[in-house]
Amino acid sequence: MQIEVVTIGDELLLGFTIDTNAAHLARELASRGVAIVRRTTCGDSASEIASAVRDALDRSGAVITTGGLGPTSDDLTKESIAAIFGRAMRLDDGIVDNLQARWKARGWPGELPKANYQQAMIPEGCDILVNNHGSAPGIWLEDDRGRWVAMLPGVPREMRGMLADALLPRIEQRLTGTPLVIRSRTLRTSGIAESALADLLGPLAKAPFGLSLAYLPGVAGVDLRLTARNLSAGDADALLGQGAEAIRAQVGTVIYGEGNDDLAAIVLSEMRARGLTLALAESCTGGLLGQRITAVPGSSDVLLGGVVAYANEVKVSHLAVRPETLAAHGAVSEATAGEMALGAQKRFKASAALSVTGVAGPGGGTPEKPVGMVCFGLALGDTVKTFSANLYGDRPEIRERAAQAALNALRRALAKHS
Repeated sequence: MQIEVVTIGDELLLGFTIDTNAAHLARELASRGVAIVRRTTCGDSASEIASAVRDALDRSGAVITTGGLGPTSDDLTKESIAAIFGRAMRLDDGIVDNLQARWKARGWPGELPKANYQQAMIPEGCDILVNNHGSAPGIWLEDDRGRWVAMLPGVPREMRGMLADALLPRIEQRLTGTPLVIRSRTLRTSGIAESALADLLGPLAKAPFGLSLAYLPGVAGVDLRLTARNLSAGDADALLGQGAEAIRAQVGTVIYGEGNDDLAAIVLSEMRARGLTLALAESCTGGLLGQRITAVPGSSDVLLGGVVAYANEVKVSHLAVRPETLAAHGAVSEATAGEMALGAQKRFKASAALSVTGVAGPGGGTPEKPVGMVCFGLALGDTVKTFSANLYGDRPEIRERAAQAALNALRRALAKHS
C-alpha cells in the first residue's frame, strides 16, 4: 500500500507551526510496511485543499489529511474533499449530542456555540473516525473504485491518538500477504563530533549488515539511525539488533542510550540505583542544567538543590569560591569551576556536584576566552575534576550543549566510580 499525506493550514506555510504530523504518520506507517510516497502541504483555501487531495488521489488512490476539521471559518477540509467525491454535506445528530455533552462536562457557560455545529457536518456516505482525544471527529470517505481519503484533525495530540485508535487498525485490515516493513533503530551519542564518530566506526560507517546508517547531529549529540527496508518485521528487528550490537562494540561509551532516551534521566537512574545525591552550581547555563534534571519525574530522589551563581559575589558567598581564585584565573576557568563544584557539594552535603561557567555570547568573549568557552567541575566522592570545552552555536545552543556536556561527564564518571 502506498499513501500520500496532505497537511493543511496557512500556519504551516507561514512557518508559525512546525509540521510534526507528517513525520509521525511516516514513522507509524513505515513500521507497518506502508510507504508514504509523497507529502504535500497546502493552505486553508477550499481550492488549494481540493487540488492537493485530487492530485494525490489520482496518483496513489489513498490519502491521509491532517487539519481543517475545527469549528472556525478556515476549517474547510470536509467540504472541499466531499466535493471531489460528489457528496453532499449533512448534519449528524450523534456528533451534535457528543459535542453538547463535552461542552457541559467541561463546565463552560451557556449553550454549545453555533460554530461548533460545523464539526457535526459530515459528507454523505462517510464513516466517522471516533476522536477520543478532542472534539473534531475524523472522516473516512471512499468511492466505488476503492480510492479513499482519511481526514484527521491537525492538533498533534488528537491526530496521534486517532491514528492509533481508529485509522491504523483500518489500514492494517487492508494489507495482504506478509507485510514488508521499514524499521529504524537509533543509537544516541554525546561528546564526539560527527566526523570523529565516522572515523571511530571504521568499516561500520557505511551500511553495516546491509542496513542504511544516517548521522543525525544535534545539540544533544550525534544520533546514529540504522534502517532496515523491505523485510519482514522479525527479520528487520533481528538485523537491526545485530547492527546496533556491532556499533556498540565498536564505539563503546560514547553511546548513552537509544531512541528517545534522555541523558538526564539515564544519569538520575544510575545515581538512584547507587543511592547517590546531586547538587548543582551554574553560571552561564543559568539554571538550564537544573531544568533538564527536574524535567525527569522522580528527580527529587537524587537532586538536592543548586545555586545559580552568575555574579562573582554569589560564587564567593554561596559556593565558597576564593576571591584570589577569581582574581588570578577569572570566573571562566577550570580553577573556578572546580571550586564551584566543591562548594555546591559541601553546601548541600551531596554525593556529587556539577558546575558550569563559561561565555555563552554573543558578546563577552576575548582572544583568551572566546565565546563558547565553557569550564566544568565535577565533584564525586572525595575527587574533584575539571575540564573545558569550546562549544559552538548561538547563545541558546551553547547553553544547551553545556548542560549536555556536564551530564555526559557525570555519566562517564559514574561508569568508573565504584
